[in-house]
Amino acid sequence: MARFTVLITAVVLAFLMAAPMPGVTAKKYTVGENKFWNPNINYTIWAQGKHFYLGDWLYFVFDRNQHNILEVNKTDYEGCIADHPIRNWTRGAGRDIVTLNQTKHYYLLDGKGGCYGGMKLSVKVEKLPPPPKSAPVKNIGSVSMVTGLAQFMIPVSLFAFPAMWDVISRMW
Repeated sequence: MARFTVLITAVVLAFLMAAPMPGVTAKKYTVGENKFWNPNINYTIWAQGKHFYLGDWLYFVFDRNQHNILEVNKTDYEGCIADHPIRNWTRGAGRDIVTLNQTKHYYLLDGKGGCYGGMKLSVKVEKLPPPPKSAPVKNIGSVSMVTGLAQFMIPVSLFAFPAMWDVISRMW
C-alpha cells in the first residue's frame, strides 16, 4: 500500500507540474477592431460589454497625419475640446498604445477634429476581480482519500502523461 501511495503522490506532483498554470495577463484591445481609429464609428458601442482592467492596453491604428489620441477630462470629452489635454498618447507612428495603468475613467479623443465625427472613447478601468475561492477540503480518512484519489488519478494520468511528455519533449 505504501508503494501505491508513493506512486499516486508522484503522479499528482507530475501532473501539477506539467499542467499549465492559469495566469493573469493583460489584454490588448484593438480600438475599433478592424475599422480602427477612424471617423463615423461609434466607439461607445464598440466598448459596450468589454471589461477593462488594470494593466490592459488599448491599441490605436490610424493615419498619423490626420488623427491623434488625447486624454482629456470628462467635460472636455463631452464637448470635444482638445485645448488642454491631460496627456497626448500619440507617438507619431499611427500605431499607438494607451496603457491602462490606473483605476479610473479614461476619456480619449481625436484632437484634430475627428472627435466631432465620433472619434472619442471613454473606458472605466477596474481592478481585477479576485479569483474564485476554492471549495473547502473535507478531512476524510487517509485510506479512503488515497483510494478516491487513485480512482480519479489513474484515468487522468492516462491523458496527462502524453501531454506531459509532449511538453517535456518540446523543452529539449
